[in-house]
Amino acid sequence: MTKQLLLACSSSLLLILIAPRWSLGWLAPFAILPLLMAVREQADWRKRALLGLVAGIPYWFVVCLWIEHVLAFHGGLPEWLAWISFVLFCFLKSLHMAVFAVLAGLFNRWQWWYAPAVAALWTGIERSHGTFGFAWLALGNAGIDAGWLLGVPALVGVYGLSFLFALIAAAIASRKYVYAGAALLWPVMVLPSEPAPPNQTAYLVQPAMPQASEWTRELLEQKLKALSDLSSTDKSNAPLLIWPEMPGPLYFDADPAFRNLTIDLARLYRRNFLFGTVTRAPSGAPYNTAILLNRDGVETGRYNKMNLVPFGEFVPSAFAWVNRITQEAGDFAPGDKIGVFPLDSAKLGVFICYESAFPEFVRQYSRDGAQVFANISNDGYFGPSRAREQHLSLVRMRAVENRRWILRATNNGITAVVDPLGRVTDSIPEYQHAAKAMRYGLRSDVTFYARHGDWFAWSCLAAALAAAAAAVTMKTSNAQRGH
Repeated sequence: MTKQLLLACSSSLLLILIAPRWSLGWLAPFAILPLLMAVREQADWRKRALLGLVAGIPYWFVVCLWIEHVLAFHGGLPEWLAWISFVLFCFLKSLHMAVFAVLAGLFNRWQWWYAPAVAALWTGIERSHGTFGFAWLALGNAGIDAGWLLGVPALVGVYGLSFLFALIAAAIASRKYVYAGAALLWPVMVLPSEPAPPNQTAYLVQPAMPQASEWTRELLEQKLKALSDLSSTDKSNAPLLIWPEMPGPLYFDADPAFRNLTIDLARLYRRNFLFGTVTRAPSGAPYNTAILLNRDGVETGRYNKMNLVPFGEFVPSAFAWVNRITQEAGDFAPGDKIGVFPLDSAKLGVFICYESAFPEFVRQYSRDGAQVFANISNDGYFGPSRAREQHLSLVRMRAVENRRWILRATNNGITAVVDPLGRVTDSIPEYQHAAKAMRYGLRSDVTFYARHGDWFAWSCLAAALAAAAAAVTMKTSNAQRGH
């Protein structure tokens, strides 16, 4: 069992190394190989579950260590309670890996279908993360810098790359290398084309507003003046100005001073203006809202965030003792309609912050006609961690899946423009109070993934569960014949 535990820990280490900050994506095809070697030698399903937890808990602990900072610093929890809450979070997320280990151990590695069954199982279980409330980095995200792989996500999403990497690992574990060869050839058949040069300009503002201030009216007015001054320095005459999601108490509907400021900025400089604010639902609950004003200062689009951040905008029932990290009283209300706004003669799709972690959600924007995406975010909650790079990696993959340019404005980094091949074409350094005119393009084509969604990932889950059921039936039948 000691050897098996070390193998499980090796998989955990490899999964950590392929994530930002290290971003050793070339290790992705081998990341789950040690875990597969461990579970194939373990007949007891309970011990296989333990191996899955041993692989999963350290991975989530290291990759999402920023969550402890969020709970303690912004949520106001005592340090000891923040650590307990975070470890519980890691355990709950690792249950997915435990289920994978239990079911993967049912498959006979000498059967021809072992490798595709394992790959399908990994892919299907990975898709379930978002369904159960918290999605973050998929295995396939490790391929974001491998240009020759990026035709796959436009067909089946990031989960296609997860399947590819898991298939290679399982092929090596079973010594059926033909599957590894097929996995490597598949992306070559769908090589992505180079996008057209950018011909549009947006002015992205990174205000670096403080996260933990006692917001007096005087301080708010001071910060808004600095923000207004920064927004007025644009010499490019960009027709689109974007402010990020921000930590300050900005109420477009309830604060006439803030409303007049935004309308004046749109009118004075004759540009469309996208910004984040807080509005109210009919029930009185707060909405996390993005609003677009046209060149005349008239509101032409309003999007209320649909996918809320656990602990930030609502508290999961399993963590009732945790404080919310936002300053609003009570849970935020989710919106009920995606935000595709008119942008002169084009269409702009707007999603907020953490929503970039949900491929199935973001793909609806291009399906509904958005020709460019904007992601406004406040990543200041992450503290001095590499979570900003992780978050940007998610945005980059959404660009690839949908073949869209993405304009990403953040409070204190990483503000950037991402092209349809997931490349950062321009950016503002982290933590700087700065703004920059950045170029982007428009596209109207709709990828197969954007049109059809996660059919591949869900089909993988169904096929893997069917294979697991068949494996149990075969073992039971063989045991009865032996008896």
